[in-house]
Amino acid sequence: MSSSNVQHSLSKALLSPLMPEVLIEIILQQQSVLAEQQTAIETLKVEVARLKEQLGTDSKTSSKPPSTDLLKKSEEKGEPASSKGTGRKPGGQPGHVGKTRKGFSRIDRVEVLRPQTCPSCGSAAFESVPVYQRNHQVARLVARPIEIVRYEQHHCRCPCGGVVSAGWPSDVLPTQDLSLGLQSLLGWLGNYGHLSYGKQQEFLQELGDIEIGLGTLHATNERVANAIIQPVDRLWQWARGQKHVQVDETPWVVKGVKEWLWVAGAEMFCLFHAADTRSRDELKAMLGESFDGVLSSDDFSVYNGYDVTAQQKCLAHLRRHFKRLEQKALGRNQKMAKVFLKLIDEAFRYHRQWREQRDHTVYNDWAGRFKKRLAAALKRWSGKVEDTALTLLSSLKAKAEQWWYFLDHPEIPPDNNLAERLIRLAVTKRKISGGSRSMMRFAQTADLLSVIQTCRRQGRSAMAFFKQALMAQHDKLPDAPSLIPLATT
Repeated sequence: MSSSNVQHSLSKALLSPLMPEVLIEIILQQQSVLAEQQTAIETLKVEVARLKEQLGTDSKTSSKPPSTDLLKKSEEKGEPASSKGTGRKPGGQPGHVGKTRKGFSRIDRVEVLRPQTCPSCGSAAFESVPVYQRNHQVARLVARPIEIVRYEQHHCRCPCGGVVSAGWPSDVLPTQDLSLGLQSLLGWLGNYGHLSYGKQQEFLQELGDIEIGLGTLHATNERVANAIIQPVDRLWQWARGQKHVQVDETPWVVKGVKEWLWVAGAEMFCLFHAADTRSRDELKAMLGESFDGVLSSDDFSVYNGYDVTAQQKCLAHLRRHFKRLEQKALGRNQKMAKVFLKLIDEAFRYHRQWREQRDHTVYNDWAGRFKKRLAAALKRWSGKVEDTALTLLSSLKAKAEQWWYFLDHPEIPPDNNLAERLIRLAVTKRKISGGSRSMMRFAQTADLLSVIQTCRRQGRSAMAFFKQALMAQHDKLPDAPSLIPLATT
């Protein structure tokens, strides 16, 4: 009798005439089947629990971006979507310094508008001096923003007998059909505006009534990327000597294979690194074998063993873990989550107050009291929680200096939100473009995004930087334009 038929074919009439040895074999087979089923049940229980936990996660309880949050709409007609919201009205909040536009920074052309005929009598003879004048500035799109210029370069003979050639305009290269300014615009549109080559073709057709081939657009992007290699490399060298850097990483697709895009940044710079792993070797390639500064990151294991002066783990990530525990757990685990959520929120509140007021005395007094309450909370809940709550508690104990470094050094923020904001541009580009077709293009994209984000942080024009880099490359200048901030702290 096979084990697969044991459960379905047993009956009293069938078992009665069987020998004891056969009955023993049947019982053993049943025990084996039951053991297999019990193992499968336990495995499925774990999987169901994991899926239930994922089902209710959002940007506030996990590392998911806010763009993945959806409003929960009722199935009943007429019932509005449920959204807790913040309770604040849309628009500027109390204390926000508004910005009202007071004209543009320049006037390119003045056009005087005079009445043509009088609607009352039909006369066109008006006094030369107006009764009053109303001024109004308007930014207009001119008929042809892109002009096609044919340069006729003259080569003239000098009285001394030599033949002298006229020079080309600074942004025109005789071997290229597009000016450096237009090439810079296309580099900006493709990497910051996320326009594909096809859409760039349409853009040029709409704006300038010109047709440009895909090959030319690809070559333009590659030319801009090659022109910025030196400035980006020098910025990497400079960044390795800074005292504080925030890091993060995100997946990137290259020909259908998952690779990784890393970011390292601070207030005045941003650098992207194209990599094929998520290992510590990439961190070393970015910042060196060791980093003589403070590294801000999430709690990804790769960062834990890196040789740095100090680390600040992202407290916002820790808050999400406790928020999820508060929503999913019961009993002591839930109570513990509420306690630490309150402590974390207080820490964020006082650090924000320090950033606004820079009152070290108030902050240090609070930090001293906070440390004591934190230690008391850790002691109170030790040995009283389990599972995820126990893991979080263990992390708070083992990595206390990394989670709470900002208490003694308020100049270091308690999160790595800046790195997450910097990498958001790359994530958007990845979602729109679908990734890269080769590792070389991936590396070029990383450099181009580095220039764009760094220029944004420094209040500079990325297009102007691209143009300067292209000019330096063509003229073979020893010093390309620099991305290193002029004033550093």
